[in-house]
Amino acid sequence: MHRAYQPITPANNKLLKKRWDQRRFDTHRQKVQNAQPVIDNKPPKTYMHLHLKLKKLQMEDERLAIIERDNRILLEKMCYIMRTRGRVDNKNDYEQKSLNKTKRQRELLRVTHENQAIMRRILSKEANYNHVQWEHAWALNKKYMANIAKYPPWYETAYSPWKSPENRGRKNLNIASSEETLNSVAS
Repeated sequence: MHRAYQPITPANNKLLKKRWDQRRFDTHRQKVQNAQPVIDNKPPKTYMHLHLKLKKLQMEDERLAIIERDNRILLEKMCYIMRTRGRVDNKNDYEQKSLNKTKRQRELLRVTHENQAIMRRILSKEANYNHVQWEHAWALNKKYMANIAKYPPWYETAYSPWKSPENRGRKNLNIASSEETLNSVAS
């Protein structure tokens, strides 16, 4: 059979060349079979502390312990109420005593004295404005306004019933009352 073998590269002995080529091919096949993958497609490592959170479990246990303790305390109180028929002690003989009472009284007395002193100073001071002069100026202004007015002074009360004292609170206009006012003014 070695005579039927046709080597790719030139060789003096076809039998030896066939053995060498076969051995090279077998080692190649062995390497291909034992080859390791270049890409790491394995799942990542799982760490136990990431899945089993011990601190969270400890905090949950503490919370449940607190709830259990509170429930037990409430149950004891309810049992006590059931045994003693639930009487309520609402007597309070305690008198409230302020530790700050004397200081507050002194402060109030001081503020009162200051206010009285300010009031005395205000009352002892004479006014800077002359109210008689103001009244005279206002009378003069009224006279000027009457001179330059377009309508006589009684016109406003006669034609606007909502401005008269008896209708000051009304929201709706009453036509009959305005006609009565006009008739009374005209006569």
